[in-house]
Amino acid sequence: MSESMFKLWMATARRAPSAVAVTDREARRDWTREGLSRAAGELAASLARGGGAALAGHRVAMAVPNGAEWFKVFLALLGAGASPVPMDSSEPEVAQRALAASAGASHLWSAGALHRLASRSRRAAPGECLVKLTSGSSGAPKALSVTHAQLAADGRQICESMGIGPGDVNLAAIPLGYSYGLGNVVAPLLLQGSRSVCISAALPHAVAAAVREDGATVFPAVPPILRALVESDVPAGSLKGLRLVISAGSPLSRDLAQAFAAKFGIRVHGFYGTSETGGIAYDRNGEATLEGRSVGTPLSGVSVTAAPGGRLRVASPAVAGRGAFTPADRAVIDKAGELVLQGRTDRMVKIAGRRVDLAEVEAALRSVPRVRDAHAAMDTGPGASLGAAVATDHSAAAVRRILRGRIAPWKVPERIVVLGEFPRTARGKTDVAKLRQLLAAPRIATSISTFSASRQTSARR
Repeated sequence: MSESMFKLWMATARRAPSAVAVTDREARRDWTREGLSRAAGELAASLARGGGAALAGHRVAMAVPNGAEWFKVFLALLGAGASPVPMDSSEPEVAQRALAASAGASHLWSAGALHRLASRSRRAAPGECLVKLTSGSSGAPKALSVTHAQLAADGRQICESMGIGPGDVNLAAIPLGYSYGLGNVVAPLLLQGSRSVCISAALPHAVAAAVREDGATVFPAVPPILRALVESDVPAGSLKGLRLVISAGSPLSRDLAQAFAAKFGIRVHGFYGTSETGGIAYDRNGEATLEGRSVGTPLSGVSVTAAPGGRLRVASPAVAGRGAFTPADRAVIDKAGELVLQGRTDRMVKIAGRRVDLAEVEAALRSVPRVRDAHAAMDTGPGASLGAAVATDHSAAAVRRILRGRIAPWKVPERIVVLGEFPRTARGKTDVAKLRQLLAAPRIATSISTFSASRQTSARR
């Protein structure tokens, strides 16, 4: 049986107890490995005295923002023999309780206290380390059991492929409890002591300060954060301490990759994975990302083979379940061994009896100059038609005019909604639910919360 992540962390802490493990910029405090272990141990003991001994073998949800407190609670739950279920701390309490119950949690840690849940709980599976809540942008979140061995394998495969070592300092701007944060920030700390610098908000000047003042060397990011940096007044030399910038969570456009490299002199390395598989592919030298060619080649230890329906079968020790999984994304492996994503298999619709691939429509929209992102969907209301939301500075009429020269007229969206930027989930992914609400809205102008202030208009042909 493989060692638990808690035992692996304790071994890491013993190797260099005085080394800094977490820098919490919000609290303005450094936590050593020994200090973090002690704080987690004290919390675990407190839980036991308060009846928390019953947590062993159970799932316990935790709604804690990024920071040293997140690591303390996570390690305390592991030390108590529980299976943590990390959740978004910004969700209202009612939503937190509902999500915790749906994952089979017996308790919820929120606002500094442990709360017993009245719903029926589910015991952790044998070897279970934690439960990931998969993205709920297109449906209700799903609880995914991840073992200690699988999380450790994901962290090791990522560190080996990306060259992340014990001396690196991870800038933790992405949510720690989601798959990307677990594999790229949490696992490297627990396995080898790679320090984490936590910031509460991924604003451009906060990112620059973490690099300048705390020595961050590795920056796992998402496209909206990178765009905000490009468009900000942060000086070009502010990020020179970074040796590695990674982008995942949602597609990174070639234009944004090139703009970031032009301003800061740093290439962005594309990264692709899923909650079920952990990391899958990585652009090791950044060229494929810069050229918009692919998401790179498989990570060390990851096997990717062709599967029916234009999909790929992913196998590695990090894959949840039986070690192999077929994501819903359509993709091909080109002659150079790179993975080229081609949309999702579940996005075929019919228009006047003709089949249309929504991914094809989105690709055509993204090919329009100054279009930063695109999402196509069918309006399922009366008189159902094809619509699209586009992040661009163009007008809807201009986008439609250019698009007519690139795809068949009947594939051109009936309604085009123009946004400055797409709304994003806490994971940094496109908030598909909000975009669909916007496309379904009957009025011409709709107000929607986006990553940054944006101009929004819509028009019909």
